[in-house]
Amino acid sequence: MAEIKIAGIMRAGAYSPNHIGNDAAIFNAAADELRKRGCLVNIYSEEKFLNDGIKEGIIVNMCREMKSIHKLQELEDAGALVINSGYGIENCTRERMTRILLGSGIPYPKSLIVGTDENILQDLVDGGFDRCWIKRGDFHAMHKEDVSYVRHPEEAQEVLQEYFLRGIKRAVINIHLEGDLVKFYGVQGTDYFFWFYPYDAGHSKYGLEAINGKSRGIKFDEAELRRICEEASEALDVKIYGGDCIIDPDGSIRIIDFNDWPSFAPCRKEAAPHIAKCIFNTIKNRK
Repeated sequence: MAEIKIAGIMRAGAYSPNHIGNDAAIFNAAADELRKRGCLVNIYSEEKFLNDGIKEGIIVNMCREMKSIHKLQELEDAGALVINSGYGIENCTRERMTRILLGSGIPYPKSLIVGTDENILQDLVDGGFDRCWIKRGDFHAMHKEDVSYVRHPEEAQEVLQEYFLRGIKRAVINIHLEGDLVKFYGVQGTDYFFWFYPYDAGHSKYGLEAINGKSRGIKFDEAELRRICEEASEALDVKIYGGDCIIDPDGSIRIIDFNDWPSFAPCRKEAAPHIAKCIFNTIKNRK
């Protein structure tokens, strides 16, 4: 096989809140693993990709800027191989993710999708929403304020108004789930899957893990967790993924967040070869 030339596009720092170093580290580790397999990987910043473009027909990326995502989609439509797909990255924005997971029958919290200028008090009361989470629906979370825990419908209405004043037009409201918070990482098409309790490990982006607190060690089916996550990755079209789920007291599993190419911070060394394997096999199958 002729030398495989790959454009590697880093994630802009604004889209790596509290994880700039971790995101760069897993991306560089995966690039190094691809080089071990004989690939030529040229690294670009997201800014350079947007302003100057690239020539490679294979693109491995951690992009989050919406202009970058749309550019990736244009390149895909023109025949480029893009991992993760620009369409998959956009699918992980909150409103699209919620619609896709619920529409695919993947376990997910009871949710409302609303405009931030709406009066939702009665909908929350009628739906049995007491404690709940309000999340910006149009994009990935960039700031702590993009994900808000509220304790009653009146507070939810106030927070939704704050979103409106910040210029956020759409929001997803998830009912709060009691149980153990579990974070997971996976790579589609490989045998790699890793999970842990983020609160117990001191792993946090915004400190919201404290809401559910220390895990109780509720027993659950690990194979079922992996199956659900793989099904979600297929539905969302994201090969390199991570996210969060809640283990209910009865052991049932519901995904509450799903991300395109996370930091893999606690398992970077182990994950990088599998990420490279996924990318390399996808390239071979495409050729």
